[in-house]
Amino acid sequence: MRFRPMPCAAEAHAGTGAGGTLALGDLTAMADALRAQYAGQVQTIYLDPPFCTGKTFVLRQRCGEAGWSTGSPAVNLPAYDDRWPDREALLSLLRQAVELSYDLLGRTGSLFVHIDSRLHARARLLLDDIFGEKQFVNEIVWAYQSGGRSLSHFSRKHDIILYYRKTPGAYFDIRAVGLPRPKTRTNHMRRGVDARGRSYRSIVSQGREYRYYDDEPTFPGDVWSDVSHLQQKDPQRTGYEGQKPLKLLERIVLCSSRPGDLVCDLFAGSGTTAVAAARHGRRFLAVDKSPAALAVMRKRLLGHTMRVDAPCAAGAPRLRGEVRPGLGFSEIFLEEYRMEDGLFPLCLEGAEAVEQLSVGYLRADTFHAFANAARSKLSPRLPESLELPVLDGLPAVLTVDVLGRRMVHVLEGENDGQI
Repeated sequence: MRFRPMPCAAEAHAGTGAGGTLALGDLTAMADALRAQYAGQVQTIYLDPPFCTGKTFVLRQRCGEAGWSTGSPAVNLPAYDDRWPDREALLSLLRQAVELSYDLLGRTGSLFVHIDSRLHARARLLLDDIFGEKQFVNEIVWAYQSGGRSLSHFSRKHDIILYYRKTPGAYFDIRAVGLPRPKTRTNHMRRGVDARGRSYRSIVSQGREYRYYDDEPTFPGDVWSDVSHLQQKDPQRTGYEGQKPLKLLERIVLCSSRPGDLVCDLFAGSGTTAVAAARHGRRFLAVDKSPAALAVMRKRLLGHTMRVDAPCAAGAPRLRGEVRPGLGFSEIFLEEYRMEDGLFPLCLEGAEAVEQLSVGYLRADTFHAFANAARSKLSPRLPESLELPVLDGLPAVLTVDVLGRRMVHVLEGENDGQI
């Protein structure tokens, strides 16, 4: 049974959590539309712009069941290009992003801009200009041990996160990011137990006793050395270069927003900000211009309520499948998927070329997903079939292939695709 390609402008997923949107597009071109829809509604914005490294970055995408089972084969897909004609071009983009962020934030909102030494000084002046010097809150140092060592200079082992607020009434809750009190650093404190049996450490200074209870959290300062880079075999890894650890974004999201608030990332990349927001009951808005980034974000957020604002890729893959009607549902089997453009460098055939698979209904120009599957290290093989409840609309299959291309196909038939 054949499926024919159909245009699609967006996806809608009903799942868990407060929900959010993944948007594909150029930030400059989208700025006015984002202002019209979200001005004054965002609580937390995290920006991780290009660093002006002069390099191109890739997404290392595993291919098929063998790729996820053994780690090979894989292809390197373009993730983002960090080559600029000069530093002013990048600073111009950053200014646009910060000005847009200012407009999107509500009165209690906060902005976190992640940079390194290449742009630190200029970015600080830019942020002072747009937000005002008095709205500067912290210069957070993210210190880490990973990376190489240098003999020609002190090894560069930190990034900077500039933290600004929209107004003096910005929301901030340090208690939301408390850490277990360390047991090794006592600074010559005396151990004790109070009348209620709670253990503590104490120190006397200028005739006054200060007690620090073991069951009370300690709070991070402006140097974050307890969050490491993602290690080579970290299960969080998506293959997307530049991916930030979830723990880093969770700290930012939790201290500056409440459940139900909207969290935004305008250079979303692998989508870690959106994942942190979704895990903690916040809504999310993640924007990126890379189709590869969108495919990674979509995969990480499957199962959450979300909308994917991105048109399907052009092309006409040969897609064959089988539909078996059941009681109140139909079972859809995908048998063959093959692009005719010769872009698959590894000659993958059939469903091996598919990285993510969804079944649902096409209504107007939106694909409504009802069942999803995606390859992972724990589940390298896609299921043989997915169940689709019998509802109104054109029964459809959405595939995301190893090159990150999203395509929707509807079932061919005398009743124009109706099961």
